[in-house]
Amino acid sequence: MPQTLLITGPGGAGRTTVAAATALAAARAGRRVLLLSADELPELAPTPGLRLARVDSGAEFRAELAALQERGSALLALLGGQPLGAEELTELPGAEEFSLLRALRRAAAAPDTDLVVVDAPPLHRALTTLALPAQLRRHLARLLPSERQAARALRPVLAQLAGVPMPAQWLYETAARWDEELDAVRAVVEADSTRVRIVVEPGPAAERSLRLGRLGFALYGLGVEGIVANRLAPADSTDPWAAGIAAEQDATLARWAEHPGDALPVTRLPHLGRAPRDHADAVALAEAGDLLPRTAAPRPHWAVEDRLAEDGVLVWAIPLPGARKSELDLVRRGDELLLTVGPYRRTVSLPSALRRCAVSGAALADDALRVRFTPDPGLWPQAR
Repeated sequence: MPQTLLITGPGGAGRTTVAAATALAAARAGRRVLLLSADELPELAPTPGLRLARVDSGAEFRAELAALQERGSALLALLGGQPLGAEELTELPGAEEFSLLRALRRAAAAPDTDLVVVDAPPLHRALTTLALPAQLRRHLARLLPSERQAARALRPVLAQLAGVPMPAQWLYETAARWDEELDAVRAVVEADSTRVRIVVEPGPAAERSLRLGRLGFALYGLGVEGIVANRLAPADSTDPWAAGIAAEQDATLARWAEHPGDALPVTRLPHLGRAPRDHADAVALAEAGDLLPRTAAPRPHWAVEDRLAEDGVLVWAIPLPGARKSELDLVRRGDELLLTVGPYRRTVSLPSALRRCAVSGAALADDALRVRFTPDPGLWPQAR
């Protein structure tokens, strides 16, 4: 599987241009690169080792819906439904996200590729898109649990008697196919070779977006490789307005560097004085900063700490850099933990040891939420 670098950032921060410059820099360094984007890229001249792939969500949606109609044609006829013609199929909300995920899965299996650079959606949409595969698989499992599919052995017989596929059979077959596709995408998103790079234009507004974005990626267990500080004004400008912007940007970057234990590598890119539009601009940015993918760092790890001997508890340490207590909410439901961090929410299955415990407290300290679990004597006899 090639390395995958997802490039996102607040809307208008220049992520598409940075994605193009990153792909170009990697190709010029000898990597075989596939640049994947749903947006309009700068006009790039043919470059050895660089291939471009455009995500066409409209075409993808029409093809998928047409195939779905074909598979369910007998059922539609039974119900008196009329299939939609190709000219009637218009893209629905959410189609772009699904198209990007499917393209990401195909890119991860592309031959002769060392690196896939993805021009991802803006920060919040990127987070919710990358979280979709795991979330939808969980919803499918709840709505159509595998134990209910045991009766499917009878449905082909009933279908022969009725002359058409039974609706439940068709539903389970469709759900099984979706689950398989979602699992393949999830494997790519959660692979150790997949990393995120966040593009921001330093300033007060960007600080909040960056903090919440990093929180969201940490919540979903996705590793942030680094930050690109884009469109930096020249520090030696004689223009008072430009000098003021440069001073504000420098102050923002200095605040980011104040926490070395939590700091991420920052790549600085200059403002070109205009909107980047062509190959020369992409080359200028590729040469202005080190945009080559870095060596993959360990993904965020939710460690279970054994403190039974000292305190009689197990502690689940969940890294949440920059989190604030007022943004957190935690609910235990059966064998799952529902965790809300700012605008993001994730439901995770508890590790087997913690399922036999009760939640006895939680505390936020040192950029980590530590949830305490006390063993249930009835389920954990050795703890008596």
